[in-house]
Amino acid sequence: MFKRALLSCCCLAILGTLPAEAGCLDDIKAAGVLRSGNGAMGLKPSVWQGDDGQLHGFEWEIFQELGKRIGVPKVEYEVTDWTSLIPGLKAGRWDIILSAMSVTQERIQGAGIEYTRPYFMLYDEVIVPGNSSIKTMNDLKGKILATTLGTMDSVNAHAMVDEGKAGSVLDFNTFGEPFMALQNGQADAVILDQGTFYGQKENMPDLRVVGDPIFYHPKPEWAEAEAKAPYILGGTAIGVRRECGDLLEALNKALADMDADGTRKAIISKYGVWSAAQEKMMK
Repeated sequence: MFKRALLSCCCLAILGTLPAEAGCLDDIKAAGVLRSGNGAMGLKPSVWQGDDGQLHGFEWEIFQELGKRIGVPKVEYEVTDWTSLIPGLKAGRWDIILSAMSVTQERIQGAGIEYTRPYFMLYDEVIVPGNSSIKTMNDLKGKILATTLGTMDSVNAHAMVDEGKAGSVLDFNTFGEPFMALQNGQADAVILDQGTFYGQKENMPDLRVVGDPIFYHPKPEWAEAEAKAPYILGGTAIGVRRECGDLLEALNKALADMDADGTRKAIISKYGVWSAAQEKMMK
């Protein structure tokens, strides 16, 4: 989950060169709706549906604001599994991915999509029940970690196992399942981001964090590419199909304007997850 002066050069560095004729925005405006795949529904404080049937969360508010700023009167989510987000985008099932997804070179180069400037910075927490015997990071040795498949959180969890700091990893398709595994004793600890922890505290108030935040690290095979990337790893950004260059440009301008006028900070602060890490998300 950004310096305004760096917008043009950073976008080029992240995105590469798009075809001059690339465009999707006119079709979206004609349809009157901007559709986003969402694999994080129910994830507080990002996005969830309340008892009133209405959507809530800082990502939902950012999504609505972006729609207004790019001239599309309606925005809506298509809820799906996390692992379906990129395939669904490339197949045209939705126009963008605004779903707590970190921008990575693997997703840009490997999956062949583009990303906007980030809008939120994520980092991981080691999360355990209040009565857990795990008190320090050293207590994780031999323990079972639960996380979400296809995420940077999963990369961190597997790295901990590879380094001998934990025993094994259970990967789930949603962000709620790792906490269910924690509750029923399938897992000893959850490795997920600070926003997810914040949201789950409402349902599981005895949850606590062990140790210091764990910032995201690239997979070894992508370490060189990530070192050259202009963003700080962990920033969440909006995924866009490669042929939608005009949509990407419009979204980047809207995000830059939201930084300039304080809208992004106001929205994130409203949900209690603004921190110094949100100030600087580009190197």
